[in-house]
Amino acid sequence: MSPTRPPRHKAVLIAILQSADRLRRRGEALFAPHDITLQQFNVLRILRGARPEGLCTLTIAQRMIEQTPGITRLIDRLEQKGLVRRVRSAEDRRQVWCRITPAGERLLERLDDPVDAFDRAAVRGLSPADQDRLTALLGQLQEEPG
Repeated sequence: MSPTRPPRHKAVLIAILQSADRLRRRGEALFAPHDITLQQFNVLRILRGARPEGLCTLTIAQRMIEQTPGITRLIDRLEQKGLVRRVRSAEDRRQVWCRITPAGERLLERLDDPVDAFDRAAVRGLSPADQDRLTALLGQLQEEPG
């Protein structure tokens, strides 16, 4: 095989990784002025959706877009910024529930429109049918090999 012509699967993977990196960098630039990271934003969105009960740390980690082994440190930083609050479960003292604070909710409200604009811009070159097809194709890549 010629070193100048990679196999098709390699080209596909490179295109996916390059696209993901470009979107990640643009997302980081969007959140940097608000002093949060993409992962911190993801946690805040998860907790906003879990109001008012909140979620335990393990469940947050499972729902993350980008899996992270350092979920406790991630939540520590959000708590230090006053965006998340931890509450020990009354039923099971080993469990700690995380809840978004009013400050965290206000931050997300300020970010809602810029994030929506970011999302639209990211796929503006794709028709709705292409967006659906791409979502389905990427979903197939996420399936465990059988």
